[in-house]
Amino acid sequence: MRVLVTGGAGFIGSHIVDRLVELKHEVAVVDNLGPTSIKYIHPGTTFYQVDIRSKDLETIFEKEQPEIVLHLAAQSVVPPSILDPMYDQSVNIGGTINILEQMKKVGSRKIIYSSSAAVYGEPISLPIDEGHPIKPISPYGMSKWMAEHYIALYHRMYGIDYTVFRYANIYGPRQTADGEGGVVSIFVDKLKKKETPVIFGDGQHTRDFVYVQDVAEANLVAMDKGEQITVNISSGEVVSVLDLLEALNQVTGLAVQLSMQLNAREISFIAPLILQRLIRH
Repeated sequence: MRVLVTGGAGFIGSHIVDRLVELKHEVAVVDNLGPTSIKYIHPGTTFYQVDIRSKDLETIFEKEQPEIVLHLAAQSVVPPSILDPMYDQSVNIGGTINILEQMKKVGSRKIIYSSSAAVYGEPISLPIDEGHPIKPISPYGMSKWMAEHYIALYHRMYGIDYTVFRYANIYGPRQTADGEGGVVSIFVDKLKKKETPVIFGDGQHTRDFVYVQDVAEANLVAMDKGEQITVNISSGEVVSVLDLLEALNQVTGLAVQLSMQLNAREISFIAPLILQRLIRH
C-alpha cells in the first residue's frame, strides 16, 4: 500500500514508519526536521524535507499518490502555543487543511490523525472517555480539536475516511525531555547519571502513560479499520510518582531517593513496565 507519513522523523512517527517498512508498504515521509533528527528516517522510505504548510506538498502528493495518510506533524507543545498561538494554529490547523486539500486532489482514501487528550482540558471525571466534555485550556488543545473538525468536514464534503486518535502521555525510545511525557526520559537519564530525581509537590499526582510502540500498532490497525471514529489511546492506568520511585528501586536495585523541589517539568507518573522497557533500549 502507498502510505505517506507526516512527521515521520519524529518520536512517534519514526516508530510507525519503521513498522510500515517492515510490513512492505511503500512509504513516503514528510518532515521539516525542525525538532527532530534525520537519523530516525528509515532508509527504505522516500523522504521530503518539507513543511506541511508548504505549496510543495501538492507536488509530493501528485508524485506519491498515497492511499493512506498518517498525519503526525504538528506544533505539539503547550507552552509555545501560548506564547505564539498564531504559529500554533497555522501548523496544526492550516497544515492539516493543506494535507486534506492534497488528499482530495489525488483521491487518497483515508487520513489517520494524531490528536491529543489535551482537547479535553481539565478532567471532570476519570477515566476520561470519548464522551468527556471538550474544553481545551490551551491554544494547542484548541488547534488539535479544530483540526479534528476539519477532518470530519472533509469526510462529509468529499468522502475522505478518517480515524482520529487522542493520545495520553506517550513514552519510549527516541523521546526527548519535551512535554509531559518527557519526564520518563528525564528520570531514566538521571538514573544513568546517578543523579537524584526531582519532583513537584507530594508525588501523589497521576498521569496515564502509553508505550510508543503500542501507539504505532494502533496506527497500523487503523489503516484498515475504524471508519469515521475518534478513539482515546492510553493504558487506562494511573500511577503516582512515588510508585515510580518504587519501580526504579525494584528494577535497578538502587536505593534512589526523590528530591521534593519545585520542578514542574518533572511532574509525572509511570508504571513499573515503563522502566523495564526503557532500560532495555
